[in-house]
Formats: sequence, C-alpha cells, structure tokens
Amino acid sequence: MISVSNLSYTYRGAGSPAVDGISFEVPCGEIFGFLGPSGAGKSTTQKILIRLLEGFRGEARVMGKPLEQWDKSYYDHIGVGFELPNHFGKLTALENLRFFAAFYNRPRRDPLELLSRVGLEEHAGKRVSDFSKGMKMRLNFVRAIMHGPELLFFDEPTSGLDPANARRIKDLIREQHGQGRTIFLTTHLMNDADELCHRIAFIVNGKIAVIDSPKALKLRYGRRLVRVEYLNGTVREAEFPLDGIGNNAAFLRLLREENVQTIHTEEATLDDIFIKVTGTSLAGTANGK
Repeated sequence: MISVSNLSYTYRGAGSPAVDGISFEVPCGEIFGFLGPSGAGKSTTQKILIRLLEGFRGEARVMGKPLEQWDKSYYDHIGVGFELPNHFGKLTALENLRFFAAFYNRPRRDPLELLSRVGLEEHAGKRVSDFSKGMKMRLNFVRAIMHGPELLFFDEPTSGLDPANARRIKDLIREQHGQGRTIFLTTHLMNDADELCHRIAFIVNGKIAVIDSPKALKLRYGRRLVRVEYLNGTVREAEFPLDGIGNNAAFLRLLREENVQTIHTEEATLDDIFIKVTGTSLAGTANGK
C-alpha cells in the first residue's frame, strides 16, 4: 500500500532535515505506527504522504503509483484525521460532514450514523465553534472515514480525549482494519501503538531507529525474569529466571509456602525500549518537525 525509499525533506530555512533518508513499506491491511517525540519527523512524513508537502527527495509510492503521478482522485482513496481538528466553526457538525462529503466521488456513509458512532448524535445541530477539543477530535475522525477510503492516516487520533472516548476511537480504528483498510498512525502514546499496531517504527531526529512488531520488540529487549510479590509480614519481592522456571526449586517453594500476591514477567514496555534504542524519551525534543 505504501512504499518509501530514502525519503528526505528539509523545511525552508532549517539547518537540518526534518525527515532524513527514511525507508519503509506498509502492506495492505496493516496498522502501521510511527512513534516519536514532538519534532521527530512523524507529522512531516505523513504530510508528504497525503500530498500536503512537495519538494521531497527520494521516492514515495502509494497503491503502486509514485505520489507525484497522482491527480486529485488520490483523495478519494485516502482519509485523514489531523492532529489539530480543522472544521468550519460557524457550521454545525452535520453541516461540516455534508460539506466535506461533497468533495468525494464515491459513496458516503450517513453522517448521522457516523456521529452516533462517536457519541455526537445529540450535538449534530450544534455549531462546531462551541465544541470542546475532544468533540472536535471525534468529528475529525468520522470525517476521515465517511467516504470509505482504502488508506487512512491518523495523527494523534486520541489526543484530547477522555479514556472512554479514546477507547471508542480505538475500537473504531480496529473496526476499519477489520473491513480491510490500511492505517498509518502517528503518535507519541505508546499504549495506543501497543494496542493497535501490527508494526511500529521508532523515529527520532528524522531517522528511523527500528521497525518491528510490538511483541517482537518486547521479546528482544525485555528481561527474561519472573517477579513474585508475596506477603510475609510485609509485601516482599523475589525474582527468578524465566528459563527453567518449572524446575526452579526456590520458585516452587515460594508458591507452595508463601502468601503470593502477584506474579509478573518482566516484559519491557515500549517506552523502555524506545529509550534503549534511540537514547531519548518520548518527552524529549528533536530537530525535525
């Protein structure tokens, strides 16, 4: 669905490239995550792929065709959920959806049905200028999917959402994937990437540090240990090697004789792995945009 080779982009007046020679592929039907701190190059890459930025170096192909060879029909095939919602504030939610739906030369879903899917049906006739950021983000999401595109781009899709509405959006992303769509997701939220993405790319200072599935990264960088918390006057902890755990006499004795409270494998989090691989945290800064 997406093939990128040695892609670079430098903003006018910038001293270094925002995207610096990156290469990756996204097969059809995959949820692919681009993860990095603010300024790492995530949004720049996405803006190139949705044809908001020209003048890049390298090659970018979508649906088998170089980006520069696509005409306006490209936008019938893609849907975009921007990090910062962009609606007409003086129009209602329903008017916004009907207005943008008119741009597409393909069947569109019922806007009222879409608004109900994100909990906005009661606000269909309300001016968007009166919406909270979270409401605007939900409207932003349904605008991206209303024409049934094959390829979806989401930039921080749960930004500004409370946990319940973030879960609603993540469930809808899974639903879109279940219908065969390919999804390119940029985020700095590791939990979102861990829950949703088949593969993720870590990007810092415009360069990709690693690409793999969340599970494979955890296995590669995790500690093969089992931590047991047990109650013996106070809560105590013990760690045991995971390898050969079934024959570990000390572990088996603890299970038999102590008041065990919890047992956990010491699986690395994606945050831990990101720091280990890139040398920076997601709260860090980078030179790109």
